[in-house]
Amino acid sequence: ASSSTIYEVGFNHVFKGKESNGIGDALYIQGHGSPGIYARAFLEGRITREQLLNFRQEAFLDGLSSYPHPRLMKEFWEYPTVSMGLGPLAAVMQARFWKYLTNRNLVDTSQSTVYSFLGDGEMDEPEAIAAIAVAGREKLDNLITVVNCNLQRLDGPVRGNSKIIQELEGLYRGAGWDVFKVLWDSNWDRLFSQDSNGVLLSRLEEINDGDFQRMSTLSPSDFRKELFSGSEELVSLGSKLSDQDIIGLRRGGHDPLKIYAAYHAALESDKPAVILAHTVKGWGIDSFAGRNTTHQKKKMNIDDLIAYRDRLNIPLDDEQLQSSPFYSLDEESEALEYIHSTRGKLGGYLPSRKSPEIDFNLPSEETYSQFDNGTPEGQKVSTTMAFVRLLRNLMKSEIGDKVVPIIPDEGRTFGMDPLFSEFGIYSHSGQKYKPVDHKMIMKYKESITGQILEEGISEANSIASWIASATSYSHAMTPTLPFYIFYSMFGFQRVNDQIWQAADARARGFLMGATAGRTTLNGEGLQHQDGHSLLHASTVPFCRSWDPAYAYELATIIRHGINEMWGENQDVFHYIMLYNQNERQPPKPEGIDDKIIKGAYRLSESKSDNRPNVRILGSGPILSHVIEASEKLVELGINSEIWSVTSYGELRREGLESQRINRLYPEEEKIPYVSECFGDEITTVAVSDYITAVPEMIQRWVGGKFIVLGTDGFGRSDDRLELRRFFEIDTNSIVLATISALEREGSVKKGLTEEIVEKWGISRERFDKTH
Repeated sequence: ASSSTIYEVGFNHVFKGKESNGIGDALYIQGHGSPGIYARAFLEGRITREQLLNFRQEAFLDGLSSYPHPRLMKEFWEYPTVSMGLGPLAAVMQARFWKYLTNRNLVDTSQSTVYSFLGDGEMDEPEAIAAIAVAGREKLDNLITVVNCNLQRLDGPVRGNSKIIQELEGLYRGAGWDVFKVLWDSNWDRLFSQDSNGVLLSRLEEINDGDFQRMSTLSPSDFRKELFSGSEELVSLGSKLSDQDIIGLRRGGHDPLKIYAAYHAALESDKPAVILAHTVKGWGIDSFAGRNTTHQKKKMNIDDLIAYRDRLNIPLDDEQLQSSPFYSLDEESEALEYIHSTRGKLGGYLPSRKSPEIDFNLPSEETYSQFDNGTPEGQKVSTTMAFVRLLRNLMKSEIGDKVVPIIPDEGRTFGMDPLFSEFGIYSHSGQKYKPVDHKMIMKYKESITGQILEEGISEANSIASWIASATSYSHAMTPTLPFYIFYSMFGFQRVNDQIWQAADARARGFLMGATAGRTTLNGEGLQHQDGHSLLHASTVPFCRSWDPAYAYELATIIRHGINEMWGENQDVFHYIMLYNQNERQPPKPEGIDDKIIKGAYRLSESKSDNRPNVRILGSGPILSHVIEASEKLVELGINSEIWSVTSYGELRREGLESQRINRLYPEEEKIPYVSECFGDEITTVAVSDYITAVPEMIQRWVGGKFIVLGTDGFGRSDDRLELRRFFEIDTNSIVLATISALEREGSVKKGLTEEIVEKWGISRERFDKTH
């Protein structure tokens, strides 16, 4: 209710639709404002009565989502804005990305504006102000933020003892924004003109927000006594006002003329602009307005409905109101004609989302094929180095100008600095200085047409830029392909809420978890070394997670991802582990592409003789220890087959779907791929640089005994071999786990485990890594 005028003025006079000149405006609508947006769409004829009845009932009905969710209403909502604080952050980076698209001549966004709506209580979320300095620094004159300052959050006042509007004004002005305050409606103007000595302004200035909230609930006479007191001049001003005059002294956020003037001024600004609109929470509903319990009010009683009907002149009698009916304007009414007319002039209805099937020019096979041959004998490279080479191939391919590398100030760490000079780092103002390395071939080059987004040390801004790029196929009708390359744990763990937002937004792109692995990133310790992001990723719908060991696996996965997202127009994204351990890259075996994508393939078979046989699964750089362990097991008289697991998540996904099909169609069993691979009775040992819960995702489909080794617990600093020995995922630990399992089942002689423990000096007692 408090934001209704703000939105209505915008919809009727300001917000440009997608049929306007350009791509239209972006509306980041406050999550809790969705019912009001649905109500307007109902009047416009875009939402049916049945859908309104099915609000928050979406499982089996044609319902309406609780908040703006493109994943659930893909033709209506365009920008997800919850959890709170994520909307304004995304809006800043969206406005910045639109400038990027224009400056790189990919699409003209110069006629479009990004609007972000939020409440003053939401401003306490760190994300709400995380990027305002970016907007000021980059002079994002295509960005307007509207803060609905009703002075209340869920439990009570936002700043009861001070003034939130003044606080926000200082914050935004300091960040380089233009600030437009809409404090008092037009009925106050006459009073201010009579206030020759400024006593009324002084009185208003000394009232804190807690008292303003309380005063909004007072009767006219009590309001007059409290505000117009303390001096003869104030008493004189108040005595001239009738009770009706007092009722007419509204907050500025409820005055359409003042709101429109603020929009107009903000659009004329050459800076990012914020409108601070002073309102009353629950405005227009007397029993709700200004109360601390307003947020908990879910339903209007009959007296509220009668009062609201009378206020809006709705032609329903008291008896009709008993059933809380939906009221729609007559098709021939002037009001409805006005609504349709204004939206027609502004370029169509909003919010609205388009999801075109764009003909994306896919890269040729030559882009990936160089990784099929492996590296020469003696030459070792990491999968991170292989990725940078592949990224450069993509940037020089048929889709090159659409590739958007995003870096949170770690480009040199990942070996990406050669790309700086070749493709340039995006800067809205170019490069006004001479870099210290200007004489070098690989100099630091900033350019207004630069391709790389160097975001500085801000993972939140980086992922917000990634979302803007990953959804450009929809909001800008121009697909771009973002690769966000982040440092170890500072991906999923740092910005998991925004990654969930990306899935909601139907993002398409790649998240590259560089310097991955709890022991592979060996020197950084507890807060850096990642052993659980693959588990995080498994909880996000439409996120495909991968843990490749070799360059050819990496290239196959990225080729598949691009084909899936752009060849098949699937609204998914991919999260891929990259490691900094240099190894010789083997050539790609024949006929394994589909198996890589399914999640696992057999790297080497076991000998078919009478010796005991086991299966060992490895992924990432730990696969090299699996191979070494297999060789040691042969010396001990044990055969083993080796599997490279590229994605436990994909194996689990297909396995779960097969289970569901089998529940529904019991007459014919569907065998999932994971069971085809591991469903026999052979003992299986799985080992990775991640916690044991990651391989355990497939445990229900493994037929024989299943032993899992992983890196549970905090990371710590040491060299790789010592760390892997500590977490018991090194070569000897794999051999020991295998022999112990075989001894328990009677496949090897008793006491062999003890012999190995003694021979290799393995300690049975040590500090518990999980406590």
